[in-house]
Amino acid sequence: MRTTAETATAAAGEAGTQSAGITAEAPVRFDTKIAVLLRDDLETWQRLNVTAFLVSGLGSTAPEVIGEPYEDADGTRYLPMIRQPVLVFEGSKETLTTAHGRALSRSLPRAVFTSDLFSTGNDRDNRAAVRAVPADQLDLVGLLVHGPRNAVDKVLKGARMHP
Repeated sequence: MRTTAETATAAAGEAGTQSAGITAEAPVRFDTKIAVLLRDDLETWQRLNVTAFLVSGLGSTAPEVIGEPYEDADGTRYLPMIRQPVLVFEGSKETLTTAHGRALSRSLPRAVFTSDLFSTGNDRDNRAAVRAVPADQLDLVGLLVHGPRNAVDKVLKGARMHP
């Protein structure tokens, strides 16, 4: 039986092999990994909100992760999306703090979501809330990391796949 990560990777690879109705022979493999690490004590709505916010920033700084626009059989066009799987993990507050430190030490592209952001209502206040706290004191509830697969795996050591 496949693990959740294997299933996500296999499904993404199988889906990534089809383009304009043509099926390629080999599955698509990505040199990079996109991972979201969520604190394990969040409510369901918070997990969804944090994940959406964290992933939203990646395309503007790493445009190569964005695929082509979608189009259905009727010709209706849809926005492009990230072209590779986004793996979601969970861990304790300590796991997030450790992962954040590892991501910083490896200079990997990252995004953070702190507990303070649940009480703000706009981008300006969000940025001010993060800016007010030193990096090693952030009350992290979510972290996005993007980079070479092995480097992201090292950052996430101790985290587990989100159920």
